[in-house]
Amino acid sequence: MLALRWHGRGDIRLDEIEEPPAPGPGEVQLRPLWCGICGTDVEEYRSGPHFIPSEEPHPLTGRSAPITLGHEFSGEIVDVGPGVERFRAGDRVAADTMIFCGECYWCRRHQVTLCERLAALGLMADGGLASLCNAPEHTLLAVPQGVPDEAGALAETLAVAVRALRRGRFAMGESVAVVGAGAVGLMALQAAVAGGASRVSVVEPLSGRRRLATSLGADETYAPEEAVPPADVVVECSGNAGAVRTAVGTARKGGRVVLVGVYGRPGTLDFLDVVGAEKEIIGSLSHVYDEDFAAAVSLLGRGGVRAEPLVSDRLPLNRALDDGILALMREPEEHLKILIRPSTESG
Repeated sequence: MLALRWHGRGDIRLDEIEEPPAPGPGEVQLRPLWCGICGTDVEEYRSGPHFIPSEEPHPLTGRSAPITLGHEFSGEIVDVGPGVERFRAGDRVAADTMIFCGECYWCRRHQVTLCERLAALGLMADGGLASLCNAPEHTLLAVPQGVPDEAGALAETLAVAVRALRRGRFAMGESVAVVGAGAVGLMALQAAVAGGASRVSVVEPLSGRRRLATSLGADETYAPEEAVPPADVVVECSGNAGAVRTAVGTARKGGRVVLVGVYGRPGTLDFLDVVGAEKEIIGSLSHVYDEDFAAAVSLLGRGGVRAEPLVSDRLPLNRALDDGILALMREPEEHLKILIRPSTESG
């Protein structure tokens, strides 16, 4: 079968590889229907390895490069392993992709994103940019009836946004500002609206994305140089270290700033603004399968979030590198969420 695999920095190839073995206990085998290209994939190509184990096998998965990419995908189950009871062949699922040990201090506290041996399909084990993929049963949720396969592939992106709001202790009636109207930022906007925010502002340099934010429910949009009303919770999604200053400056006294972006370089802050106004700066990594991911799938199922407007490109697997990852590197402003159809058998 064909798989898009990371071999090293600047070296991603479309390889012909063996199909995965039959699923083991607690595993399912699925055919990915759609898989998103993420900024993490771009950074692994441009400056990695950041997460992909390249020299030593990962302590939980036992895998090292080459690794099949793809950690945002929906799929159709084709086989189930021993002990799997929630799914059967033909079911449509969305993949959370996070794998954890279940034994360390953090896992025992259900803070699985801090697991000592945290892993993810598509980074530390083979992911969804292939014709077939094996996944642990607990990483999957059924895609609700009426939710398109494309939207199911964006459940992971939405789960990142849901977790950011949870980490910021967002409560109904509070105001929210989102800095960066990429895919995660636009999901955070919609999740905040669905959660009863009194006002949602979006800060974004691209006018087209500001217009899209307005169509998805933003009350106000601003260019970065404009003054933004103070907000109770600010979610920074751009991955631009300089935008963190904007986020901190936008938080009201006692406000919470949640950092979601992956930052390629250190930034600077006005620490007096943080200390003097008793603001909080909170990191947010990925999502928890039975909290954030389950909430994301529920939001999609009841129509609380629109996923399709975020999809800018739909490509076959053989164009995933040139027109997907490399296109995001060359022209990031021209693409929002690029979805890949890994298999010719996919709908």
